[in-house]
Amino acid sequence: MDTGQPLAGQVAVITGAGRGIGAAIAHKLAKLGAAAVLCGRTQSTLDVTAKAILEDAGKTEVIPCDVTVLHQLEYAAARVDSTFGRLDILVNNAGIGGFNGPLHNLAPEEWDRILNTNLRGVYFAVRAFVPLMIRARSGHVINISSLSGKNALPNGAAYAASKWGLNGLTYSMAEELRPYNVRASVICPGSVDTELSPHTGKDPKKMLQPDDVAHAVAMLATQTPQSFVSEILLRPTQKP
Repeated sequence: MDTGQPLAGQVAVITGAGRGIGAAIAHKLAKLGAAAVLCGRTQSTLDVTAKAILEDAGKTEVIPCDVTVLHQLEYAAARVDSTFGRLDILVNNAGIGGFNGPLHNLAPEEWDRILNTNLRGVYFAVRAFVPLMIRARSGHVINISSLSGKNALPNGAAYAASKWGLNGLTYSMAEELRPYNVRASVICPGSVDTELSPHTGKDPKKMLQPDDVAHAVAMLATQTPQSFVSEILLRPTQKP
């Protein structure tokens, strides 16, 4: 195998791949040789990511889907199985922000919107895609969480709850999947310079960039098979 393509022949599904962190992850995994399957709600943004990957001589496939709708993810998993016959990496990146003031003022429908995307959406993706990995007795699930899943986040309690929940889900799922030789890891970045939230008062030049998160994903995906890093806490060198 070409040493410059450590993921050659592998297939990676990335949710929320149309922009920001997801697009950077997809591009990075494609550069490492994986076929990057781009999932997200908006065809046009997925096409932009796919175009960039193809221009870099990467392999990619676009499957529009909403992580809050289980049957759409099941369809995507069936497409991956019929097209490639395998799945090596699942990156659960799709997520939304929620920085709307104190919890006692939060509308129930906003709570549902945040939790359904950031937490239930990961459960749905795992339910749809992980059986392909169990069948092959090989694979790696990488969940993109947040340092808000480790620390208090005033005026963003629902978002923090979704990420604390995602961390717990990942740790527990990792133990469930170990007998099948399937690994599960979580990455918790600090503030990333994306459209997700305004990051009021922070210097974007000092914040983490999407490529920083993509680099962490690549580290996990290229790890030797006899071990796995279960958690990465990712911080900028200088406080923004």
